[in-house]
Amino acid sequence: MSVSELFQEAYTGLKSLVIGLGVTGRAICQPGITVIYPREEVDNLASFRGHVELIGKDDAPDVPRCVACGACVKACPSNCLTVLCPVPAKEGDEAGAEAKMGPAPQKGCKSPAVVIVDFSLCSLCGQCAKTCPVDSLKFSDNPYMVAFDRKAFKIDLMARLRRLAHDEEQGKAEE
Repeated sequence: MSVSELFQEAYTGLKSLVIGLGVTGRAICQPGITVIYPREEVDNLASFRGHVELIGKDDAPDVPRCVACGACVKACPSNCLTVLCPVPAKEGDEAGAEAKMGPAPQKGCKSPAVVIVDFSLCSLCGQCAKTCPVDSLKFSDNPYMVAFDRKAFKIDLMARLRRLAHDEEQGKAEE
C-alpha cells in the first residue's frame, strides 16, 4: 500500500467522521420529543390509542350504545373482546333460577350484560371499532395504564362506562 493510498483512506475516514459528528450535533441541538413521565406529562393525546371503551347513549350516558350483535368479537384478530348476554330461559326451567350468560348475539337480547377487553392481548388494530354497526366503541385517551399483574389489564367496559358517566355527572354538579 502506497503513501498516497494511506492518505486517501485517512481522508475518507476523517470525512466520514466529520459528517457523522455533524448529524449528531444537529440532533443534539433540536428539542427532545421524549416525555419523561413524572417530570412532564403528555399534552397532545389527540392521536393516542389506548384500550377500547364503550360509548354511552346521548340521553343516558351510563347505558352503552351497543346492541350486542357480536360483530366486534368476530372482527377482533387478537380475540381480546368478550361480550356476554343473558341466555333466554327455556321452557321447564325454574323461574327463580340464576340467569345464564352466553356470548353475543343471543336471541331477544338488545344490550350486553358484560363487555370485557383483555388489553394485554389487544393489538390496537381498531377492527372492533370499525366493524361496530352502531359506533359504540372508541379508543380511550389514558396513556398512564400501569400494573404489576396481567390480570389488571382485563377491563370491565360496562363498569368503566358507568364510572365515567358518574364522574362526568359529578363534575357537572360541582360547576
